[in-house]
Amino acid sequence: MWSPEREAEAPAGGDSAGLLPPEWEEDEERMSFLFSAFKRSREVNSTDWDSKMGFWAPLVLSHSRRQGVVRLRLRDLQEAFQRKGSVPLGLATVLQDLLRRGELQRESDFMASVDSSWISWGVGVFLLKPLKWTLSNMLGDNKVPAEEVLVAVELLKEKAEEVYRLYQNSPLSSHPVVALAELSTLCANSCPDERTFYLVLLQLQKEKRVTVLEQNGEKIVKFARGPHAKVSPVNDVDVGVYQLMQSEQLLSRKVESLSQEAERCKEEARRACRAGKKQLALRSLKARQRTEKRIEALHAKLDTVQGILDRIYASQTDQMVFHAYQAGVGALKLSMKDVTVEKAESLVDQIQELCDTQDEVSQTLAGGVTNGIDFDSEELEKELDILLQDTTKDPPELPDSPPETLQTNSVPHPRISDAELEAELEKLSLSEGGLVPSSKSPKRQLAPTL
Repeated sequence: MWSPEREAEAPAGGDSAGLLPPEWEEDEERMSFLFSAFKRSREVNSTDWDSKMGFWAPLVLSHSRRQGVVRLRLRDLQEAFQRKGSVPLGLATVLQDLLRRGELQRESDFMASVDSSWISWGVGVFLLKPLKWTLSNMLGDNKVPAEEVLVAVELLKEKAEEVYRLYQNSPLSSHPVVALAELSTLCANSCPDERTFYLVLLQLQKEKRVTVLEQNGEKIVKFARGPHAKVSPVNDVDVGVYQLMQSEQLLSRKVESLSQEAERCKEEARRACRAGKKQLALRSLKARQRTEKRIEALHAKLDTVQGILDRIYASQTDQMVFHAYQAGVGALKLSMKDVTVEKAESLVDQIQELCDTQDEVSQTLAGGVTNGIDFDSEELEKELDILLQDTTKDPPELPDSPPETLQTNSVPHPRISDAELEAELEKLSLSEGGLVPSSKSPKRQLAPTL
């Protein structure tokens, strides 16, 4: 909730977040126009009316979102949007238009739309409304009083979702039933005041995600199990589990207190021994023993309660798994509704038949077209045998060709005469026999072949 103290910390110009439109400081003429009052009717000048409304309506809601509040008043907005000592004169008209569009709602009307009887005992101010507001509504006067509290509907929904996620991620979510006081402590940072906290709970109740019940003078809240589930009414099982949880907390606090008492008795006995007061030390030790016996008895009870709670939590988990199995079986049956073994076999046969047909078509196309030319297969086979016989014979051994250097440019080789070829062949034949003609190569001597 806004207050003058909180707004006093804001810089001159009002908005504490510093996210005002650029024309707020730069365009004096336009700001003078925006700070002026609206005409009595939009029909007088619809362009000016829409321009002002398009500026102030989003600014009011964005300011509330940045402040983290869901409740606003005309007086607070006037103080927040002061500029150079001037107050916007058309904010009341802006709030009326937001009320008409349903983006804002009177707090009293919101309370009346939800079963809020469970909070009337503690926060009676919710249900008290000044007489002039009641008469104004009865007479059809839509003016917004400066002190009337309005609720930003969309912001309240966002805050309710935040609180629900906060509960789901906390240790309190181990059981759907939680004490209202514990939940309020958990949401202290999200809900700046008690009234916002109650509005958030009413919104969750309106969405059927929580229900509130008074049990032995204490308020307990039950949450829905899932984010999209609807909460069920509080039953005897929920109350029994809640009582067990309260008993566990009570026993734990009692054990802690007795443990501190036993330690205190031990320290008293030690001091008495040092002071030579033997009887006092014995009495302290006896008190310590009695306290430890009480602690043992409480531990036994605490173990029993915790064991019961563990079984309850396990059974709840089993129930969730069982429902999940049921949902899975139902989904599987639905998906297999039109599938049978006979249909599957028929489908496989059709696929095999189509594959065979495709293979035949491929083989037919691979045969090609002969263009009317007939070939004698016997003659072709005889020619193939001749070729195979020729390839089985050992090819004559030829000397290795001398390496040739690669030429970057193509140069034509000189022609060699037949006489030169015959001379070269004779040299090769003599070298294979191990003889070297002395007349033709006197400076070259070949090694005998092995």
